[in-house]
Amino acid sequence: MEIGISTFAETSPDVYTGEVMSHAQRLREVVEEIVLADEVGLDVYGVGEHHRKDYAASSPAMVLAAAAAQTSRIRLTSAVTVLSSADPVRVFQDFATLDGISNGRAEIMAGRGSFIESFPLFGYDLNDYDTLFDEKLDLLLKLRESEKVTWSGTHRPAIHNLGVYPRPVQDPLPIWIGSGGNQESVIRAGLLGLPLVLAIIGGRPTQFAPLVQLYKKAAAHAGHDASKLPVASHSHGFVGDDLESAVDTFFLPTQQSMNVIGKERGWPSYTRSSYDAARSLEGALYVGDPQTVAEKIIYLRKNVGITRFMLHIPLGTMPHADVMRAIELLGTKVAPIVREEITKWEAAGGI
Repeated sequence: MEIGISTFAETSPDVYTGEVMSHAQRLREVVEEIVLADEVGLDVYGVGEHHRKDYAASSPAMVLAAAAAQTSRIRLTSAVTVLSSADPVRVFQDFATLDGISNGRAEIMAGRGSFIESFPLFGYDLNDYDTLFDEKLDLLLKLRESEKVTWSGTHRPAIHNLGVYPRPVQDPLPIWIGSGGNQESVIRAGLLGLPLVLAIIGGRPTQFAPLVQLYKKAAAHAGHDASKLPVASHSHGFVGDDLESAVDTFFLPTQQSMNVIGKERGWPSYTRSSYDAARSLEGALYVGDPQTVAEKIIYLRKNVGITRFMLHIPLGTMPHADVMRAIELLGTKVAPIVREEITKWEAAGGI
């Protein structure tokens, strides 16, 4: 069971002061957070790509590369790379470069993205949302298969027997498919034999169990060994020294962030009752003291089949010290509890 962190490098207004930190400051903080995550034994750190004012990381590979030289063990991934509006050649080159700097710890999490700012920014039509992703994923997979590539498509100029460099340390460079729970996306990942990441940020996580089974069924149908394909989840949360303070500390930034996005998408107002329901055992919010968070991750592993859990923190803007403490607790307190229990469970026949 792998445990890690994901972030979007938020730069939203502070809920208490209204102040907005600079993008530069938040990027430097993220690098410090990755270094700490490595020190406390977490397995993976992911940085999401966004192209809007309230997120600082438009180029995850660069942020991860800054931390790669200061870390030794932790895996470094995008979360996600918005492949539909990116050039797969450049994506591959960026993460192959990261793989070299980190000596084989880079991963790509490819997805469509939940925001649309990158499409007009890079000159793509939202009407091509689905075909763009399919075509660019095809090219990205060909780029990792061989040094020289011949490829043609609709949305990008053809490539005729050209080499793409540098080559990564890992062969193949890991490419995950990020999904918000769409059946077509999990089937695609299964048929291609690619690891799957589910964004579980609402509702009941157990509702995703059928999607995991659908993914494995598709993988087996295509001739892949489904038992060897990892499945990850990404969920919001926060770890504090005690339950009450953790819950209170995380509520206001969560409410602010959810209401900003909710206003854009027509969601109902996010209330304290919404928050409290989400942090129950059946909910998708992983917030509390180390024991509480560990129990929820264990429950997710046993009931959904997740083999990698990524805690998304912060949600909105939070004091850097609070985020660093949460990372420390996740690595030193939560992860050992989860790993010990899952090891016992698997030894007893759990799958």
